[in-house]
Amino acid sequence: MAELLVSAPAKINLHLEVLGLRPDGFHELAMVMQTLDLADRLSLRPTADGRIALHCNRKDLPTDGSNLIVKAAELLRARVGLPELGVAIELDKRIPIGAGLAGGSSNGAAALVGLNELWGCGFSQRQLLAMAAELGSDMPFCIDGGTQLCFGRGEVLEPVALEQPPALAVLLIKHPQASVSTPWAYGRCREQRGDFYLQNEAEFEQRRALLRGAPLLAALRGEAPLPRLRNDLQAVVEPEVASVREGLALLREAPQALAVAMSGSGPSLFALFADAAAAETARAELAEPLAAAGFEAWVCRCTGSGATLV
Repeated sequence: MAELLVSAPAKINLHLEVLGLRPDGFHELAMVMQTLDLADRLSLRPTADGRIALHCNRKDLPTDGSNLIVKAAELLRARVGLPELGVAIELDKRIPIGAGLAGGSSNGAAALVGLNELWGCGFSQRQLLAMAAELGSDMPFCIDGGTQLCFGRGEVLEPVALEQPPALAVLLIKHPQASVSTPWAYGRCREQRGDFYLQNEAEFEQRRALLRGAPLLAALRGEAPLPRLRNDLQAVVEPEVASVREGLALLREAPQALAVAMSGSGPSLFALFADAAAAETARAELAEPLAAAGFEAWVCRCTGSGATLV
């Protein structure tokens, strides 16, 4: 095989609820995640030198062993037990970096999917998901993609039964200089909301059951109006991060916006629209104030898959 291409899509959180603390110290979450057609692309070429070499069109992105692509490749190679396997990887980065859109996790997921094929490892989807969970909480979702309930740290997946991806269009914005530390966001959440945390697995499961029957899922199936979106991290980040405050205020002015929220721990923000035409109209009408405030903007559509061979 001369070369193999893999698409690594971004995700947004349509729902992010912090339920409480787990015995392992991580937060127990109840989320609805959705993949978008904004995607990075990995080009994989086998080599005979036993090296895992990563190059990227973004010079500000580390390409050493700290990158999840390299970690995924090393894990896969160790599991198949063939240290002589090598690969040259070119990453075409289109998802903004450090944006709360799971770009890094999606890249790692794409590396697992692509190298499993390139190297002929023969691992099943279930085995790839298990490896992904070792590398990052979002990574199993990034392998499967689509519209899913995500529990635990985010690695426990339950697909939402949809005949096709939601017809919603997304106006996504991010300030290039803005960043939010995920550990800081969860720490602030614990400080401000810890008194309201649920205490045990039975209470966690009660909340999961409520989410399975929530109005949001009916709306995604086209059976009900879209409700207000919930992101418990937004409640603590918005008051303290100026770009998040400013961006949300701008999106709330968007004509025909059905809902507005922050994705993950931020700082990316989005508005949902009934179709792409409405999202494009909103981007055009907000173009001047968004540019004046320094935001980049994308119009995206929902997709039904995660990391995929091209």
